Amino acid sequence: MTREEKYAAFQALHQQPGTFIIPNPWNAGSAKILTALGFKALATTSAGFAFNAGLPDSPQALTRDHVLSNAQSIADATQLPVSADLQNGFGHESDACAETIRLAAQAGLAGGSIEDSSGEAYQPIYDFDLAVERVAAAAEAARHSSFLLTARAENFLCGRPDLDDTIRRLLAFADAGADVLYAPGLPSLDAIREVCASVPKPVNVVMGLREATYSVEELSAAGVKRISVGGSLARAALGAFLRAAREMMDKGTFTFAQDAISHAEATSYMKGTGPGQE
Repeated sequence: MTREEKYAAFQALHQQPGTFIIPNPWNAGSAKILTALGFKALATTSAGFAFNAGLPDSPQALTRDHVLSNAQSIADATQLPVSADLQNGFGHESDACAETIRLAAQAGLAGGSIEDSSGEAYQPIYDFDLAVERVAAAAEAARHSSFLLTARAENFLCGRPDLDDTIRRLLAFADAGADVLYAPGLPSLDAIREVCASVPKPVNVVMGLREATYSVEELSAAGVKRISVGGSLARAALGAFLRAAREMMDKGTFTFAQDAISHAEATSYMKGTGPGQE
């Protein structure tokens, strides 16, 4: 499947009725497993990639080249459309956002997200006008690259729990050309419902955080189109790894192996199938 075909399939998912899950692999192997399980699209995770690379999840630690190289390895491992976590576009200026979109499309990605978080402690959220200008530049590049742009309003992850300003930003991002809108960390189902009812574009919501979680049925009823899980799958894998390592260190036992998938099953996923599908 060509990248343009993946883009068309990704567009169609957002236009069809109902809600879909877009899980977040952190490398090619986890992408192959999720593909074999039957998901329809995938999204990368900056946190999952960072932890896999032995780095903290921060803009200072993750370069554009590193992130796009990892995203390309995921896109190359699957026939599904892949949307990338492109953080703040790897630069404060609008031109940086546009260039990041162009490079992401060249890497084989069907879509990606640009956020209004600056990564700077002194001013964690870009001023409104600059935030909109950055999304507009990214959207213009996306239109010329067959690329589905998600615009993220990061207030609730940056200590600014202002729902009115979040909705104001999402509306402006929609006007600027974003295809999908995303405000991670919304505090309640009521807040999610209000965002979905207030904006004219499909809404992505993240689940898998330690805060309250809701079912696909509940989120669909609230108006959500797309559900991602951020770095939670990577953290779940690390959690299992840590429990196993602690068992060996603290107890000198190895019962964790009872919960591990078999070598044969792991191999079948890496070959692009699943158990019993070869």
